[in-house]
Parts: sequence; C-alpha cells; structure tokens
Amino acid sequence: MVRGVLLALALTVVPLGAVSAAPSSPSSASAPGTRVSAWSPSMTTGGPAFDHQTLRMVVHSSVAGSDARITLSNRYSPEALDVGAVDVAVQASGGEAQPGTTRRVTFGGSGRVTIAAGQEAVSDAVPIRVETGQNLLVSLYVPGVTGTSTWHSDAFDTTYIAAGDHTGDTGAAAFATTTTSWYYLAGLDVVPATAKGTVVAFGDSITDGYHSSTGTYTRWPDFLGRRLADAPGPQKLSVVDAGIGGNRVLTDVPNLWQGVSALKRFGHDALAQPGVQDVILFEGINDIGNNAGPDGAALSAQALIDGYRTLIDQAHAAHVRVIGATLMPDKGNGYYTPAAEELRQTVNDWIRSGDAFDAVIDFDQAMRDPADPAALNPAYDAGDHIHPNDAGMEAMSDAIDLRLLRR
Repeated sequence: MVRGVLLALALTVVPLGAVSAAPSSPSSASAPGTRVSAWSPSMTTGGPAFDHQTLRMVVHSSVAGSDARITLSNRYSPEALDVGAVDVAVQASGGEAQPGTTRRVTFGGSGRVTIAAGQEAVSDAVPIRVETGQNLLVSLYVPGVTGTSTWHSDAFDTTYIAAGDHTGDTGAAAFATTTTSWYYLAGLDVVPATAKGTVVAFGDSITDGYHSSTGTYTRWPDFLGRRLADAPGPQKLSVVDAGIGGNRVLTDVPNLWQGVSALKRFGHDALAQPGVQDVILFEGINDIGNNAGPDGAALSAQALIDGYRTLIDQAHAAHVRVIGATLMPDKGNGYYTPAAEELRQTVNDWIRSGDAFDAVIDFDQAMRDPADPAALNPAYDAGDHIHPNDAGMEAMSDAIDLRLLRR
C-alpha cells in the first residue's frame, strides 16, 4: 500500500533545499571551465527501500571531461537519506571496475552525507577523467534502512546490488542482485574537454528508451549524442535524456513512478541542467492517449498547445532554445481512436506552423508508414505500434538536422 505522503509528493513539486546545485546560467555556457551535464535521468517517487546495501549503477557519459561531480537526489522521498560512502570508477565490464580507477566521492569534504527529504546533494569535484561514450560505475552505500527511494524505474541498463558496504570493491562478486533501475543517482556533470553546452532531450517513454535493448545505449538521445560526437571538429554539445515512461505534459500520472507533469518538472529536469542551451521537447502522446486534460476535463488541442507555450516561455525566460518535435503515429495501439488521431494531427500542424518553437523536428514524417501515415513504419515498430525498435530509435536521431542545435 502506498502511503498518502507519497501521493502528496507525486502530485507536488518538492522544493530543493540549500544543498542543491544552483541552476547553471545558459548564457555563460561558453565561458572557460563552465560545466556541462554528461548524464542525467529524470527521477520520480515510488522506488523500493534498501537496508545496509551498496547500489552500483552504470553511468554512460555523452561527453568527455574531467573533475566529475555527481548529484544524489532525495527529491521524491518522504524521509532523509543517510549515505555512508560513495565512489566512482571506470567500468571494466558488468559490475567490475577497472583496477586503479576507483575514486572516493566527497560532499563538502566528507565521505558521508545526509540528504533531507525533498533535497539533492552535489558532490565535490572528483579527480577522474571520462571519455565520450565511456561508462563509469557509481557505487552508493546506504548504512541503514531507507524509506521509499527516489528512482528512475526504466533505466534500460543494469544496476548491481550487494549486502553491506562494497563501495571499494574492484570486482563484482559481492553484487549478487541486479535490477534495471537507477536509485538516488540523478546526474553526472563535468568540466568538458571541448563541449560548449548541453542538449536536453525531454519527453516520455519513447525518449526514455522503452523497448530499446538493455545496456546498448540505443535510445534516440544516445544516437544523437554519438552523431554530435562524430561530427567534424571537436565535440560541441553533450546530450542528456530527461525522458520518463508514461509522462504527460499537463497532468500528473496516477502511476507514481511515471512522474509529475512536464509543467511541474521542466524547470528542474531541463532548465537546471549544467550548461543547457537547447531542449528538444517531445511529449504529449500520453495526454492524448489518456484524454487527460487539466482538472479532470477531456483533453483539447488548445489545452495541450497552451501547455507547450508555457514550457516555451519558461525556457525563453532562462535564455534556452526549445525545439519542438511532432508526435509520432500510433494506429494499432490502444491509444488510437479517430478522435485522438484528429487531435494529434491538429497539435502537429501547430508545432510545424505555429512559430512558437525555435525550430522543429518532424518525427511524425520520419517515422510514419508511407502506406498508412496514421501508423508507425513497420520497419521501426517494436511491436506495440507506438514505441520504436532500435532501428527506429536510430532513424529518429537521423531525422534531426544537427544545424538546428547550437554548436
């Protein structure tokens, strides 16, 4: 049974306290030494509790840099979190670290930190270098019994769990349990080698990578990060994935782990990212599929458009560009009805021609079936007629004109 306090947390934006990192200034993104976000999943409430355990999680960096910092989030938990030890190492394979690469992580000079409910903690800079596309292992030891965890349910990567404190272990023998979620770990930022800013991919399960292969980094933001890294010249931008499966623009999702609305989380999950310059906004199909308008009303195209305008205004006030992405077809999925399809088409027409976004990516055009434009191209369909397979994720990335992004 989920306690009432958890529901309250899910339906409100929990303010961050003094231990939180201050949002970076997008206008200073090109200043020497300015940090960029290298990896940063969006967090929700409703995760499992832990008891004297070490959580070893994989972090896949989209950019090269040094002096790494990690962010631990207790933002959606009802109780304070006591963290006994944290370390970071370069991954060898699975839960094994490369010998000699383990570094202890401190917070204000201490290896131990207590994070109050609703707050986050950003570590001191760690003397470790990370390369583009490299995996780090972050090991987090909780010395007591935790409450419900702040987590990211659908990691599409492997987390390794051990009883007791095994933060210093190079090997993985003690890590007898695995899951496919991240717990408390909400970010990695670096002083970049060449990158001048961060691109945030903001969305729902398609952005989160639902149906992509575990541990292969084949979400469309992963493909986009590799395209940017492989472009001629030094890498100019990092890419982070702020997708949450099931998330909606206008309303909170009853399933707690699918997050508060985009309207509530956009400022934190997108605009507060270190070095953010561009946000790709690709969300709304869950609003349409659930006919979920504001205050329990049926959804209208205008309500969803008004939601987009609110997010655009927030971004522009922070001097961040917003690139709108059209909503992809879903005929054959349970979300599809003629009325829902009409609403999707109306919203897509506005995204393309409304002149509200700074630029537009037409995922609808790139991903639809040429023989049936209301349906996903069968070559890109993971099987449920709404989520792309790995080839579809790559096609989404390929549909993005890199000239749209600040470089």
